[in-house]
Amino acid sequence: MLGHLNWLFNPFQRLDVPQIYDLLSMGSVTERTFYLNLGYWPDAGDADEASEALVMLMADWADLSESDQVLDVGYGFGDQDILWSQRRSPRRIVGLNRTASQVAVAQRRVAEQGLEDRVDLRLGSATQMPIADASVDKVLALECAFHFVSREDFFREAWRVLRPGGRLVTADILPMPLTGGWRDRLLQRLSWRLMANKFAVPDENVYGVEGYGERLARQGFESVRIESIRDRVYAPLHDYLRAHPESLRRLHPLARGFARMALRLDAASVYPGLDYIMTSAVKPG
Repeated sequence: MLGHLNWLFNPFQRLDVPQIYDLLSMGSVTERTFYLNLGYWPDAGDADEASEALVMLMADWADLSESDQVLDVGYGFGDQDILWSQRRSPRRIVGLNRTASQVAVAQRRVAEQGLEDRVDLRLGSATQMPIADASVDKVLALECAFHFVSREDFFREAWRVLRPGGRLVTADILPMPLTGGWRDRLLQRLSWRLMANKFAVPDENVYGVEGYGERLARQGFESVRIESIRDRVYAPLHDYLRAHPESLRRLHPLARGFARMALRLDAASVYPGLDYIMTSAVKPG
């Protein structure tokens, strides 16, 4: 309880990423899975479907195929790797995650599915990968690269481990460019600062779409494609949770109360400073 109080209400305390996800534990707004992503909502009926839709959108952006050796960073409880293995059958998936409690659960779930020969989920860092040079075809980062210290270090490591012609795909959260009058800009700044503080976004990762593309290009990536999907993420998630408050029951009571306070507002007031992007970039062959 004290840990949640400190995380949610102490503006001067920043937890590191494993501490945050240890607090969140397996609390999720999903019913049948343990996804922690925000979901992709155009055709989703509930949070599980939206989470799976985002995972499969990443697979589409990566052109994930049976011949691929995949590196997945920040894999949570392994739901996405199980789904990719079942639906796209890549030759092998190796995962890296810094939160030991998630790693233990994910490894157990992979074993229960009988996928140990195809899915290898490990404890490890996305900015210091224990992966050989030029050994994977796809690097995937689903809603986690904003945590990394720094995202540029992750881009460098992704470049190193990708084979020529390999592809990096991210689903990532960025600050929106400031627009409108001073009240609008203040609300944008406040919403971004709240997210960045609670979810351990380092200052060196605070830049928008233009800066994101520039950093990928500076590393050497080509065919960089970036698309904002924020209108298909934040507002429909917010609307779904307002209509289905029972979806919050798996959250810790303090986190549930914090979420209920946010749901009293409309989505435009909660998320004005947050962009959500899909990105694909290729290491030249």
